[in-house]
Amino acid sequence: MTDIIKGDGAVRRQGLYGSSIENTYAGVLSFMRRNYSRDLSGADVVVSGIPLDLSTTFRSGARMGPQAIRAASVQLAELKPFPWGFDPFDDLAVIDYGDCWFDAHNPLTIKPAIIEHARHILASGAKMLTFGGDHFVTYPLLIAHAEKYGKPLALLHFDAHCDTWQDDEPDSLNHGTMFYKAVKEGLIDPAKSVQVGIRTWNDDFMGMNVLDAPWVHDNGVDATIARIKEVIGDHPVYLTFDIDCLDPSAAPGTGTPVPGGLTSAQALKIVRNLGDLNIVGMDVVEVAPAYDQSEVTAIAAAHLACDMLCLMRNKKVAGTL
Repeated sequence: MTDIIKGDGAVRRQGLYGSSIENTYAGVLSFMRRNYSRDLSGADVVVSGIPLDLSTTFRSGARMGPQAIRAASVQLAELKPFPWGFDPFDDLAVIDYGDCWFDAHNPLTIKPAIIEHARHILASGAKMLTFGGDHFVTYPLLIAHAEKYGKPLALLHFDAHCDTWQDDEPDSLNHGTMFYKAVKEGLIDPAKSVQVGIRTWNDDFMGMNVLDAPWVHDNGVDATIARIKEVIGDHPVYLTFDIDCLDPSAAPGTGTPVPGGLTSAQALKIVRNLGDLNIVGMDVVEVAPAYDQSEVTAIAAAHLACDMLCLMRNKKVAGTL
């Protein structure tokens, strides 16, 4: 019988499956203590970070998001995740690839660097779970995913902001215009896409199906889940979760907080019920720990990311990953 690893499974575990016994307050801080590795062989899902916040329009700091989410995941690696009741890593092979490297002092090279980072991982056949960084990172990730899975993709977008403000400059770095460009470039189909939690105005939402925060509050989580599934169906969908979708009371540690958002309970229930969707890629972005209180934002982000992995585990067990 193989001895159970006690401590630092992220660097001591030989295979990609199973969990280790860790002190939550110590050890190597990979996401949920997964192996730190650049070997993509056999990986079902690859976790990586993109520590970029040069695209922000208000408070910077999201470059520290990947580290904060990893650190906040220690409790999730201790017990079977709630409400799932299983260890996802008994069945799902997940590695932490570390962070995408880019030259922050040469901004025009950042977008191509992120695209190549994603292309390399996707070429292995693995799915990606990516931590931002600001929300701009989703744009180059969409480019790589659309190349892999065919365009246009559907977009399931949780956010306070629609991020479809006009921007026709091809080289701009702006975390509020990515999905304007994605629609214009045919990366996503707005008729098959859903935006959840929106509470900022745009004169042109570009045909997106918007379930704004008041709609979610008035109609409830079950109606929100049903509408998401109705719109997206079985279309390949990229899931992006901007943590400012949550109300600032639940996620103060973000660059552009807006009152009136979703509670963490609402968001978690929605994400936990997305297993019927054909999810081809996932990210959690805009965690800015410098503005956080008692790490509540990073903790919420880590739990959302864990639930995304549990969705992928169920898909693998069902043979639909």
